[in-house]
Amino acid sequence: MNLNKFVLKMFLTVLSFALPSVMTAQQLDPVLQDLIHKGLNKNHQIQSNRIDAEQAQVDQQLAKSVFLPKITFNGSFVRLDDDITFDDNTQNLLIATQKLVIKDAVGLPFNSTFPDNIPLEEVPNLQNKNILKSSVDLDWVLFSGFEASNALKASRHKETSLNYLGLAERDKVALQIIEAYDKLALVKASKKVLITSEKYLNEQIFYVKKAIENGLTTPLSRKKLELAQQQLAAKQLEFDHNNIMLIELLHQLTGEPKANLRLLEPELQAFANADATTTEKRNEVKALEEAEKATLYQAKMAKSNFIPKVAVKGHYEFIEDDLSLLDPKWFIGAGIKWNIFDGNQSRLKSKKASLESERYRDQIEDVEEMIALSITKAELKYQSALQNTKIVEKEIELANDTYEMVDKQYRNNLASINDVLDALNDVEKANFKLQESYFNERRAVAEMLHAKGVLTY
Repeated sequence: MNLNKFVLKMFLTVLSFALPSVMTAQQLDPVLQDLIHKGLNKNHQIQSNRIDAEQAQVDQQLAKSVFLPKITFNGSFVRLDDDITFDDNTQNLLIATQKLVIKDAVGLPFNSTFPDNIPLEEVPNLQNKNILKSSVDLDWVLFSGFEASNALKASRHKETSLNYLGLAERDKVALQIIEAYDKLALVKASKKVLITSEKYLNEQIFYVKKAIENGLTTPLSRKKLELAQQQLAAKQLEFDHNNIMLIELLHQLTGEPKANLRLLEPELQAFANADATTTEKRNEVKALEEAEKATLYQAKMAKSNFIPKVAVKGHYEFIEDDLSLLDPKWFIGAGIKWNIFDGNQSRLKSKKASLESERYRDQIEDVEEMIALSITKAELKYQSALQNTKIVEKEIELANDTYEMVDKQYRNNLASINDVLDALNDVEKANFKLQESYFNERRAVAEMLHAKGVLTY
């Protein structure tokens, strides 16, 4: 087999493996999609956002519970130092009144002597010193002056805001995993280039060895090739280290066992630019808008403190024996509470919430401006990456042709071994640049899709 044809065939084979297949953002590598989903489930910040959203749901339930009746059971025992009784004059008055009533009942004149054979009841204590009580209380808010309803609406918007923040955080995690996965694919592709370069060097060493045996070249050429081998080994070691670091990074992001990650053989695949004209509102903007609405309702909630509140209260005593003469067994009533002046507390709280809403509005405008800039930047970066890929493909074609020409010249003693090594180095660099260009294409498209709010995974 002709050596030049063999070398050219090897490069075309590597190039065919390196060329990216086109896919849309909705058609990610299934392995990458699985890693993204595992990373989303593992990420602590996403879990924290989920807990915050659940707390907002609890706040909504608390706001609703304002209108539920509160029922309280009470029990107590108290011992006083003595019974609480009427004073002596009052007791004498009550006894005299009792005698008059009895005389009238039996038909005696009111000024006659009271019969000794008729017993009198003792004057009861106002309160016995031993007091045992058991009761139930009912408190029921009928109207909160819109305070509870505004609190409910504020909590709902807060929950929605936190959910959008969670989605924004998911996008960031997905981008990190995609980038790490692409870097791993770049390392794998670069490894293939190094393997091909190693085969080139082995062919040259074999040729030089035969040439030395036949007196056609000097041992210095072999030493130069051995140096090139050592340099290639250093590059292979560097890429091995990069591979280890990327495995560690993917393990940290996704929780996937390292043994499984070492088996991955990702390839650089370019995103189709089908969604380039589609733009949707980013989750970060939606989160800020919902937070703005939440603060507006908080301001309304503070103002509603001046609206009258209406509530019902009830009470029932289970034990009557120890009740005082003034205590009722049960009662029920309705009341109104109207704050006329609270020392400007409500007004200041409302103003503070309004200022917070203005701050969110400024943040929304700032974020929208940064997003517009990031879209333009990503589009320009993508166009540059596409153009760079075309240039590098031409460089590879030129490097291959140059290597083939220099190799022929060297075999005919028209070029030195340095010329061959330089040409081989140019081929290697061009193939590295092509893989990097594919990587940059994917990064630019991913960033553009994210900036436009249409990144899916």
